[in-house]
Amino acid sequence: MTDAVAVPTNWLGALSRYLRRRRFAHFAGLLRTVPPPVTILDVGGDELFWRQVGALGQPGLAVTLLNCEAQPTTHPAVRTLLGDARDMQQFADDAFDVVFSNSVIEHVGDLADQARMATEVMRVGRRYYVQTPNRYFPIEPHFLWPYFQFYPYALRAWILHHGQVALERGTLRWGRAASYEAALAGARSIRLLNAHELRTLFPGGRLWRERLVGLTKSLVVYGNWD
Repeated sequence: MTDAVAVPTNWLGALSRYLRRRRFAHFAGLLRTVPPPVTILDVGGDELFWRQVGALGQPGLAVTLLNCEAQPTTHPAVRTLLGDARDMQQFADDAFDVVFSNSVIEHVGDLADQARMATEVMRVGRRYYVQTPNRYFPIEPHFLWPYFQFYPYALRAWILHHGQVALERGTLRWGRAASYEAALAGARSIRLLNAHELRTLFPGGRLWRERLVGLTKSLVVYGNWD
């Protein structure tokens, strides 16, 4: 969006941090089963996440961030690389102890693109942990609009072109797309997944449901931890 104006959302930021810490507690429980040193590939992540969950001080933990745009890093245990989640040929098979990805797979394209990412995640990591918003949660998590994910693309684009609240890193921002074409591209850039699709993309993986007020807000698929 353009013309974005931040909206004070202390409660939303606090909720976002709480959910992130709760999710990481589940991941950390699995991570404790892996003897150090541990190499983690974070697909689409940033250093701030690992700082907020208090993981960067752990001895023997090395994190590699993979993004399509450069991410700043200051901690010696974190390095950053450019790449595509759908094609990680710069890495050998089982190059990392763990591949971690938080709210990324819904952004990589259509179902075929998501399948390519899933294949690469399972190839590159000895273990994997992939989180994504649940398609059937009533509030679309990026635009905070009820059932926005089920609207026709034309209606989604109209809403984004005429002004919409969006969630960016725990902050609400009001803005509008520069053109209808840009709004349509934005609407098409997110494809939320359901539990069945996630199980299909990661055969053999285990599913964990992250709940909020009794509803499944996010889905996590993880595998090869036993």
